Amino acid sequence: MSNELTFPPLLWGEEAPDDAFVHACMRAAMACDAGLVSYKLGVSQIQGALVFAPEVPLRLAMAMLPVCGVGFQNALGALAPPEVAVHLQWDGGILVNGASCGRFRIVASNADPEAVPDWLVVGFTLPLLPPNEDTGETPDQTALYAEGCAEVSPPALLEAWARHTLNWITRWEHEGPRPLHAEWRGLAHGIGEPISWGEKSGTFLGVDEDFGMLLRDDAGETHLVPLTEVLEETP
Repeated sequence: MSNELTFPPLLWGEEAPDDAFVHACMRAAMACDAGLVSYKLGVSQIQGALVFAPEVPLRLAMAMLPVCGVGFQNALGALAPPEVAVHLQWDGGILVNGASCGRFRIVASNADPEAVPDWLVVGFTLPLLPPNEDTGETPDQTALYAEGCAEVSPPALLEAWARHTLNWITRWEHEGPRPLHAEWRGLAHGIGEPISWGEKSGTFLGVDEDFGMLLRDDAGETHLVPLTEVLEETP
């Protein structure tokens, strides 16, 4: 399988024996080179994960979560039928035609927002087939092939995700966050709608320069939820 996949310069692939995200975190902790794309292409789902070696504090490096999300949307948008809508949730969720269809996760070597982490991993899981035939039981959840995307090849999608993500990494490094913000905002789900995060609830106003969520409560006060709050513990 690995010989069939082609990645752009600076990125290289490695098929995971089990979970791609866990494998990428393990390899990152062992000080592998940045640019590793760990993947697992199954019959019912695909997984991909990318290893970063940030040179900026974690609060800035967290932009790699929306970078990978935008790269995924661009990749699937190029391969799927034009009527298929792909949107992104602030915390990493993926929506296809308005229903949940997998998600992104992010973990770093440390959780200090002001420290430069040794490594950072962003990964996604995307279901290809519904868990059961009766999709009516969970109308808010879906799978890629249930949304008219049966012709999308998992290897092609993974390769396209790597290419588009690398393009956005390059733009972020050379042009700053503004182009990424503009692209992400056009794909973001729920801006202007009610949202809850932990003990906070209110209206999702958008994000600040570091992609922290701006939430206005019923009293009219605006709260900032840093994107670092979606960090997971190292698996």
